[in-house]
Amino acid sequence: MPELPVPESSIEAPPPDRAAVLADLRARIRGLEGLGGEGARVLPFGLPDLDGAFPAGGLPLGCLHEVAGEEPGAGTAFAAHLLARLASAAAPALWVVRGRDLHAAGLAAYGLTPDRLIAVRATRDADALWAMEEALRCKRLSAVLGEVGGLDLTASRRLQLAAESSGVTGFLLQNTARRSAASAAVTRWRIAPAPSWTAEPGVSDPRWRAELERCRGGRPGSWLLDWRDGALVPAQAPEQAVPAPASTSTPVRRPAPTGGHGPSWAEVA
Repeated sequence: MPELPVPESSIEAPPPDRAAVLADLRARIRGLEGLGGEGARVLPFGLPDLDGAFPAGGLPLGCLHEVAGEEPGAGTAFAAHLLARLASAAAPALWVVRGRDLHAAGLAAYGLTPDRLIAVRATRDADALWAMEEALRCKRLSAVLGEVGGLDLTASRRLQLAAESSGVTGFLLQNTARRSAASAAVTRWRIAPAPSWTAEPGVSDPRWRAELERCRGGRPGSWLLDWRDGALVPAQAPEQAVPAPASTSTPVRRPAPTGGHGPSWAEVA
């Protein structure tokens, strides 16, 4: 007697792979949180301990980050370094300035040269928020930084949604005294200057204490970082540090002229 075919509906499906199911769920959660799913873009710091704090091994791109400095220089330098790694001549970064000017030579020392930067001056918080949100929707930019203080959760959520819609990375540069308690930013940083160390009298490399206070899907942490030879590196203990050279002065490398005297400018009245 010939065998009858077994209906497909009666064949038991193999049990799902638990690891694959969990990975899919994590990717969906990252997408809902604005972190992106599979293939999400990240900016690695190149420091295993720091990169390990993020769910995808680096700072998530295409979302909003908040950098608060305990004093203006530290937060500005840290943010300038992040923008420098994202900006290019084809896709520049945009900086919404609240003060009178940006110090082009100072920014260039952290890699952010004038040919890759557009500066927009805004005199009021409302104008700065509007300029930042509009810029975040422009896919021709690589990143947008806004000097905005005291914004509420609704305003930060609008900036986060704008960044998600275009894939442009946003940074809020704030002072720790004015930052709000709640924010839609994917990461929240506190940057403070730290005493540097040198074997000889004089000025050593800049040193910061970078504290990751919040990271969606990641883990907070604190790191002592030196700015050395154009990169962030773990701070060295005195016994590890290399003695400073005998020379009492070090020439400053300035960027080559780009046809202007500073970043491109626009002004929001």
